[in-house]
This record gives sequence, structure tokens and C-alpha cells, in this order.
Amino acid sequence: MPAFRPVVFIGGILVLVLAASMAIPALVEWALGASHAPEYIPCVAIPAFLGITAVIASRGAPLKLGLREAYLLTSGLWFVLPLVASLPFMWTVPNLSLTDAYFEAVSGLTATGGTVIVGLDGLPPGVLLWRSMLQWVGGIGIVMMAVAVLPLLRVGGMQLMSRESSDTSDKILARPRELATWLISVYLGITVLCAIAYGVAGMGGFDALNHAMTTVSTAGFSTRDTSLGGFPPAVQWVSIVFMLAGAAPFLLYVQLLRGTSGFVPWSQIPPMLGVVAVGGALLAMTATQNGHGIVESIRHGLFTVTSIITTTGYASYDWQLWGPLAAAMALMLTFCGGCTGSTTGGIKIFRWQVLIRRFRITTQELIRPHRVVAQVYQGRPVGSEVVQSVMSFVLLVGAVTALTTVALTATGVDLVTAFSSAATSVTNVGPALGSIAGPAGTFAPLPDSAKWILSIAMLLGRLELLTVLVMLDPDFWRR
Repeated sequence: MPAFRPVVFIGGILVLVLAASMAIPALVEWALGASHAPEYIPCVAIPAFLGITAVIASRGAPLKLGLREAYLLTSGLWFVLPLVASLPFMWTVPNLSLTDAYFEAVSGLTATGGTVIVGLDGLPPGVLLWRSMLQWVGGIGIVMMAVAVLPLLRVGGMQLMSRESSDTSDKILARPRELATWLISVYLGITVLCAIAYGVAGMGGFDALNHAMTTVSTAGFSTRDTSLGGFPPAVQWVSIVFMLAGAAPFLLYVQLLRGTSGFVPWSQIPPMLGVVAVGGALLAMTATQNGHGIVESIRHGLFTVTSIITTTGYASYDWQLWGPLAAAMALMLTFCGGCTGSTTGGIKIFRWQVLIRRFRITTQELIRPHRVVAQVYQGRPVGSEVVQSVMSFVLLVGAVTALTTVALTATGVDLVTAFSSAATSVTNVGPALGSIAGPAGTFAPLPDSAKWILSIAMLLGRLELLTVLVMLDPDFWRR
């Protein structure tokens, strides 16, 4: 059986950290003279009590995590922490049920960006800040998971990204603590630069801070119902730059700042930029045909494609009004994703590169049966287990999306909304298609059962599916 005590101990520490962070929106409410500051007291006290209890009950346990403990800790935290994070939503937002609060917290921590809250412009500042903080914290958690945890767990071909090598020069940083410090510093630095850029582009200080956190985390929560469509055009250009910055491998920033060598999957960046350029051009053409000016069409096209491929989920315009081509492209790009080692969701460019290369090799071997072609990625050999892991992951994305679609239709949701919502939840993009959950709508009208289904889908997508599904195998629990 897995050793539960170290899992409980680390979980208790993280619950305490989350409880302490709730004091920040409470202080903002108090400083601005808002009336909701006292409502944060139980939000802080309850998880603090639970966290302290967990730490005391499991203290003295050796902090030694095996493979099963790593699976259990990773999956358990992502399901439990949203319960803690949902408390401010339940007690400060009027008429918000547990279902809606949990959905909002899951969407925040998984950096998905789908929302059930209507009337963002009139919400207390503390709630808006808490939404943004959840996505910012979730974003750095995603980077840490992609760099340190998923390669260890060998999920979805991520073992290729392992920093372990017989050659120490292949390690950007040998010590995990030092690596974490650098990643957090880079993440914080880009966020500060983004906030400054937003301020220069015309945003107010509070809006700039919130949107900087949700842009760099490629998460997509906004302080307004109109998302970034309610801000000056310069803001959207700034957002394009920093959404792409958040979608790049964060190890690349560390490597450039330190001037060191090491394996970083930088070759994902050119294809990602190519998809943004081509997709943006096609959407710009459809926007022009619908009466927009050329410059405006280019801005909306690039912004929309960048928002979708980086799984941010911002909207500058309801692109569904541009016709079926725009909707079809948006749905297709939902499954693309950004770079591995970034804050983005989706299948990710790296896996598409591995699959496309595998298909090309298979075609060459069909033409010349005796030819043996080695598959490599940036000079590293790609073993059959990596290819199989990638194929399994992509197959699972399709299967989970299909099952989620069926489950949503069983709750009474129409097929277009069901399929697109399932796709955007599993890939952690956010807005779906249709009049309900489209770029101009919210998930609020959906029944509670559908929101629970989508919450689970968001968590499965963020945990790369296999991290959770492996625990359903009875062999996982056997010694």
C-alpha cells in the first residue's frame, strides 16, 4: 500500500499555504473599505484548522515519496485544493452554490478559464483578485508538475523531458530547490513585466495586476464580462505577446538567463508561432468578410488564435459571428495546445511533433520495408515507449472527450454545447461553442450535474489523464 502519512503531511502544508493566501483578498477588501472583509475570516480559519490537523497527525513521517505516493499526492491535491479554494466564492458571491463555487475554483486552479459567475464588473475586488490568484498559483503549479513530476511518472511521453542524464551538462540545474527558485523567479518576473505593459497600454492598476496573473498563467479569467474586448486595442496586442510568453517552455528562460546548456524542448516554438500566424490570417479573412477593417481583423484574428492555442480563453470578440469556418477552426485549435513545460493545457506541440514524425517514418517503412529509420527529437532518441505513451495519451483525450460529451447530453445539454464544452474542459481552454458557453456566454445556465462532470473533466485534463486513471488499476494498490 502507498505510504499515506507523507502524502497527508505535504497536503496539509499546501492547505495551510492556500489558507494564508486567502488573507490577501481579505486585506484588499479591508483597505478599500468593502463590506466583505469579515466574510474571509471563516475562509481562512477552516482550512487553517484542517491543515494544522493534517500536519500534526502525520508529523514524524519520513518525507520519502515513491512512485505510487507521487501519483496519489499529485492527483489528490488537485481534487482537494479546489474545495478549500471554493470557500471565498461561496461566502462572498451572492447566490453561488457549492457546485458553482467548486466549478469556479477548479477552473481557476487548472487554469481553464471557464466561469459560472455573471456580473464580474460589479463583484467585490477581493473576489476578482482571488480568482486571478488561483489561476496564477495554478499556473506555476502546472509548470512545476510538467518539469519535475510528469517526467518522473512517465505520463504521455513526458519521460523524454527528464533532466536525468549521465552527462551532468544535460542538467540545467541539478538541485530541485534551486530549479524551483529559478522557475518561480522567472514566472514572477514575466508577470510583473506583463502588468507594467498592461498599465502602459491603458489598463488601470487593479485590472493590470489581475490580467497579468491570468495572462502569464494562460488561464483567462477577466475582471469584466466582456473579457479583453472592453479594453483598448493596445491591451490586446500586449496580451498576445505575454500569452505566447506563457506558452513557451519556462526552462528555456532559465537556460537563457543562466547561460547554461541542457535539453529544453525549444523546437516546439516555431510550429506554435506558425499555427498562430496561419490561423490568425484565416480568421482575419473571415472577420474582414464580416465587415471588420483590415487592421481590426488582423488583431482579432491573431488574438483569438493565440488565446485558443495557448489555452488562455480570453475573448476580444464573439468570433462565432464570423461564421462556421471560425467556429470549426476554434474547435480544431482547442486540441493543439502550447509547449511542454509551459502553463498551457491541451495535447501540446511536442506530442503532435512526435506523432507526425512517427507517421512519416511509418510511411517510409511501407515504401521501403527493409529500411530502418531512427526517430529522434532535438538529437535525443525517441524510444518506442515514448511513442506509445504519446499515442495512448492522444487516444485517451479523444475517449474522455467522447465520454464526457455523452454524459453531458444525458443531463439535457444540446450536442454542440456538450461536445465543445467537453473538449475545452479536457484541454483546459475555457470557452466553448454555442450561445450558452461560447466566448460571449458562461457555464452558469448548465445544470449542476453537468458542472460536476465538467469539473472532473478539467481536473483529468490538467492531470494529463493517466495520472488519475492509473490509480483505477488494482495493481496500483498492491504491494
